[in-house]
Amino acid sequence: MLRVIDTETCGLQGGIVEIASVDVVGGTIINPMSDLVCPDRPIGRQAMAIHRITEAMVADKPPIEQVISRYHGSAFYVAHNASFDRRMLPEMHGEWICTMTLARGLWPGRKYGNQALRESLQLEVETPPGLHAHRALYDCYVTAALLVRIMDFSGWDEAELVRRMNVRGSSSTFPFGKYRGSKIDEVAKRDPGYLKWMLKNIPDLKPDLRGAMERALSAD
Repeated sequence: MLRVIDTETCGLQGGIVEIASVDVVGGTIINPMSDLVCPDRPIGRQAMAIHRITEAMVADKPPIEQVISRYHGSAFYVAHNASFDRRMLPEMHGEWICTMTLARGLWPGRKYGNQALRESLQLEVETPPGLHAHRALYDCYVTAALLVRIMDFSGWDEAELVRRMNVRGSSSTFPFGKYRGSKIDEVAKRDPGYLKWMLKNIPDLKPDLRGAMERALSAD
């Protein structure tokens, strides 16, 4: 079983306002769950314009710490831009798989947003009624359909998906900065503080790079 997770937030710096998940078992999407969440900060206007979740909608909702246990219980968590969702959430024990990272490798030269891949790959997915793109459960269904397509197209099982993610992280190099050209896993051993500083202070790191840095630090 693979659990597909999506979060909506107050902005790039965090503050969860919604979490949702669906499970993928044998290529079938089941067990939808979703919760609105009272964030630890005000909702940014730009974020609100995207997901359309208002302060009034979450004012009486529990914080993420009180609902996150509902989403535990899987050995594999999947998200589109997984490094972002993983960074937003409390600790989730399990392997993380990023459909954006895998799609970049399988289908180069495309746009890699969730909805863009849904259109370019002609994914057939029945999304929940009454929701729209950038609501967490809606996006979970699209990501789950993308995951099923990735597995059907590649023939990879759960273990191979994880291996592919780890291989990408271990062989990645810095594209800029004082360690440009250096392997990220080597920098994590020599100067872990630098990686931690980048993860905290540079919110627009590319998903592949952020994920590689997080894996290198956890391995170290």
